[in-house]
Amino acid sequence: MKNDKFIYLEEELKSSYLNYAMSVIIGRALPDIRDGLKPVHRRILYAMNLLNNYYNKPYKKSARIVGDVIGKYHPHGDITVYDAIVRMAQKFSLRYTLIDGQGNFGSIDGDSAAAMRYTEIRMSKISHELLCDINKDTVNFIKNYDGSEYIPEILPSKIPNLLINGSYGIAVGVATSIPPHNLKEVLNGCLAVIKNSNIETEELLKYIPGPDFPTSAIINSNKNNIIKIYKTGKGKICVRSKVLIEKNEEKEFIIVNEIPYQINKTNLIEKIVELIKLKQIDGISNIYDESDQNGMRIVIELKKDFTSDIVLNNLYSKTQLQTNLSINMVALYKGQPKLFSLKEILVYFIEHRKEVILRKTKYSLNKNLERLHILEGIIVSINNIDYIINLIKNCSSSDEVKNKLINKNFTLNNTYNLDNFDKLKELIPKNIILTETQIKYILDLRLNKLISIEYKKILDEYIDLVDKNNEFNLLLNSNNILLENIKNELIEIKNQYQDNRLTKIIFDDIDIKKSNMIKNEDVVITLSYKGYIKYQSSSYYIAQKRGGKGKLAAKVKEEDFIYKLSVANSHDDILFFSDKGKVYIFKVYNLPRSGKNNIKGKLISNLIPISNDEKITSLFPINNDKISDKKCYIFMSTYNGIVKKTLLNTFNKIRNTGIIAINLSENDKLIDVNLTYGNNDIMLFTLNGMVLRFNENEVKPTGRNTRGVKGIKLSKNDKVVSMIVSDINKNHILTLTKKGFGKRTDKKEYSTKSRFKKGTKSIKITEKNGEVVKSIEVNDNDQVVIVTNSGSLVRINVKEISLIGRNTKGILLIKCKNENVVDLERIL
Repeated sequence: MKNDKFIYLEEELKSSYLNYAMSVIIGRALPDIRDGLKPVHRRILYAMNLLNNYYNKPYKKSARIVGDVIGKYHPHGDITVYDAIVRMAQKFSLRYTLIDGQGNFGSIDGDSAAAMRYTEIRMSKISHELLCDINKDTVNFIKNYDGSEYIPEILPSKIPNLLINGSYGIAVGVATSIPPHNLKEVLNGCLAVIKNSNIETEELLKYIPGPDFPTSAIINSNKNNIIKIYKTGKGKICVRSKVLIEKNEEKEFIIVNEIPYQINKTNLIEKIVELIKLKQIDGISNIYDESDQNGMRIVIELKKDFTSDIVLNNLYSKTQLQTNLSINMVALYKGQPKLFSLKEILVYFIEHRKEVILRKTKYSLNKNLERLHILEGIIVSINNIDYIINLIKNCSSSDEVKNKLINKNFTLNNTYNLDNFDKLKELIPKNIILTETQIKYILDLRLNKLISIEYKKILDEYIDLVDKNNEFNLLLNSNNILLENIKNELIEIKNQYQDNRLTKIIFDDIDIKKSNMIKNEDVVITLSYKGYIKYQSSSYYIAQKRGGKGKLAAKVKEEDFIYKLSVANSHDDILFFSDKGKVYIFKVYNLPRSGKNNIKGKLISNLIPISNDEKITSLFPINNDKISDKKCYIFMSTYNGIVKKTLLNTFNKIRNTGIIAINLSENDKLIDVNLTYGNNDIMLFTLNGMVLRFNENEVKPTGRNTRGVKGIKLSKNDKVVSMIVSDINKNHILTLTKKGFGKRTDKKEYSTKSRFKKGTKSIKITEKNGEVVKSIEVNDNDQVVIVTNSGSLVRINVKEISLIGRNTKGILLIKCKNENVVDLERIL
């Protein structure tokens, strides 16, 4: 209750919160558009200025400045003020530091500054430009928090500090993020606005192409994006580290010399190490920080056989070696937060300078008029010195002298015969009545002013002041002269403080696709019977002697086993053909990657939308060149001996849910798929060791949703297990059985027949060697990989396998103890 009336809690909370919010926005978090400073920074510089803590004077303890600031102007914690001082002195935080620090002020590694009692500071040279003419009534002064002192509401600021040093802050419901810029470029932008007030943002970009960070680095952005940011005041730009690639005979090294603005170097390195441990970034063997006083140098050592492009793209994508910097150019204007465009910031800075210069001019004009008034009295008194001396002699009191002088009309005469007296007579009236101020000054006049030399100096000063006042009046009454004055001022500052741009700008979109982060390499894709899929580099499989035990290719459960294997490039697409006759598409590099034996992969049902009773039977790698070939066909075969040919480009647009590849009968399944080019021989191999070879011309191309035609006559209980599209560059057929037996046979022994025949023997089937698993084409210099249902692989040189006839059982290629062979693939 208040004044016998109830106060609604909702209204009170709303009012109090709004007051608090505006207090934070205006008093702490946001910079003013005119001087680009938050209140704490403004108060620090003003306190240093009052203490004559200038750039060319001795340093003072930071604690001394902090004490003055919190005692007189800033009623907050000393840590808050000291943190602001530290940042103003850090060369990696401000593009142009406002404080010259001596001692430990922290580092880009995130090291804290030394305590304020140890460090010393003074104003930097450029910070004087922020305070220049502050004692000439250029800005308003307001009372401090307890009313005992006066502080500037704003600084005169001869430099556009909001842009050159930027500003970052979070208030209640509003935030600002203004990047730093190059001083020379910003001043050139100001000059361009003065020259053409209707200049467009596109034109301004010729002068201010983008931010310029104290940590250098590289900006990668589309030019239209930067135009949009500077037009609207908000957006994002991509900032990327500057790197070099060094090589020796065995390895490559990525050398990082510059990192994005406001990124902690130590945290960056720790993040890279963490990603290496988590195996989210591969190819890095070590990382060193060789940074010293000469500059930054982070050395990333790559593993042998890894290229820098792939590793670097992964680093850009997953670490802060590349970051998207948010820009939100919010500042205070007339005490209210507002989002500004680049041009608006420049315009308001110029308007601020106009006001400052006009106020300074009026102040100087008034000071000159006061001095002229005194000089006029001195001149009159010297020209009438005899009368004044006699008057002083004959009066009994100073009041009597004043009363007689104030009522006297005086004239001038050339007492000392000076050359500039005629000009003086034009400036001073013939009849002069002295004021009380002039009389007081005359009575206090020292006798040495009566000397002719001193009198000449007085006359010269008077004439000079009159000339200056004429110039001041012209400036006050002419906007063109005022703008010319600002222009000359900006040129002078530019000549004094300009430096070269640190941040390189590349006007290009950066879109790191996943493909750019994946090494272009040959890989082996394995699919388990239970549906677990992964890929590994083919380099993991070292060639072994015939009969070797083999390396473990995948971790699988006891009841699971590897049953499909395909060799592809990591950037290929994989067409997954299911036993239901559907086809799905997936990028190889989007499959789970494994090391030698570290993961079992992922369920393929989690990657492509196959049904519960659907099983993938073929992995078919393709690339864009094959898709675009109008004479390239997909050739399919089924368990029941049905074959079908369809143009490959029919499959160029496959939905995420898959599409029909072949229309199957009720008891049939799709078992194999391959590419043909219109005149290839097709070879169908069966479970019981039969083979039929015919030309694909016997099969007419049909659309996707068709059944196909009969390819081979099958005996009872026999099924097609493998299909080969004959390659003229391959001379032999390698057939492998369930119990690890295999053989090479010259392809000439397989004669060409018509489609839908029973075929001939391809291998002799016995209880010892088991049924046929797969047949493939090979040459002497090829290598093959054999997969067992326990997850073991063995890589064998083909020339180590005997070349024998068709109707033989083969020789032992892999020892199978409590396991069976499930797949065979040629390594490309």
